[in-house]
Amino acid sequence: MKVYYQLEDFKLPKKNTITTGTFDGVHIGHRTIINQLNKLAAETGTESVLFTFWPHPRKVLFPHGDPIELINTIDEKIKLLRDTGLQHLIIYPFSKEFSRLKAQDFVRNILVDKLKLKEFVIGYDHQFGRNREGNVQQLRELGSLHNFNITQINAQTLDEVNISSTKIRNAVKQGNVALANSYLNYNFQITGKVVKGKQLGRTIGFPTANLDLGLVDKILPKNGVYSCLAVVNNQKLKGMLNIGLNPTVENSSKIKIEVHLFDFNGNLYGQEIQLQVINRLRDEQKFESTDSLTLQLKKDKLLALQSFAK
Repeated sequence: MKVYYQLEDFKLPKKNTITTGTFDGVHIGHRTIINQLNKLAAETGTESVLFTFWPHPRKVLFPHGDPIELINTIDEKIKLLRDTGLQHLIIYPFSKEFSRLKAQDFVRNILVDKLKLKEFVIGYDHQFGRNREGNVQQLRELGSLHNFNITQINAQTLDEVNISSTKIRNAVKQGNVALANSYLNYNFQITGKVVKGKQLGRTIGFPTANLDLGLVDKILPKNGVYSCLAVVNNQKLKGMLNIGLNPTVENSSKIKIEVHLFDFNGNLYGQEIQLQVINRLRDEQKFESTDSLTLQLKKDKLLALQSFAK
């Protein structure tokens, strides 16, 4: 998959099969669209192209509103899209000026003239252009005018619930990562660099790696303890994750992300690791002593190991 950060860098001479959208989460519904995109591109001898945006439009259009918390960082999204078989990914710099572009101008000036649109694959609720004025009926009219075809994907459902990025975000915020994972069809990810903490965990037999996520608009599961897998040097290690304020030993004012890896004794400082969150084990608690905390952590480890066995 080739990645483009400027429209001018995309210079394919042939016609293309294109879809557009933010694709936050790259969930089951998104993958259905991309699968159809790739299939149609192969059938028509065109290239498959995803035109997406960064930063997220809500961050640009409503900078003083509730901050958008995303399922994926841009790097996570790129890695997930690489696994779909997509051929080209355009990450367009979203701006207020771009948001004012009329629907027909977006289609003509960008999709048709610059990206050489031949086949357009869209979701069931696709809207686009200034104030989301563009709809499927308008697209069909523009398709007749500019000689491109429309393929619309029906809403994908899981247990009779429409899958959407919003529903996945809600499940993550509620701590229901198992439900979020079923919608995503992969484990919810947290990626960060290991930094030094207070190193109190090693004194009670549960050393932890503290993760710094950097300045990202990343949604986090509700405070609590979770089973997880850590991808370290292309190896998956089992462990358990605490997200919260460390009320027993620190009572921090800032959310901390700490992972204890089972059967691991190496040094991870400075390394970037990816956590795959599997299941919620319990709420974060304040314990009367480090002894009672240690006892609970032993119970948590047993629960975590059971969640891997399911």
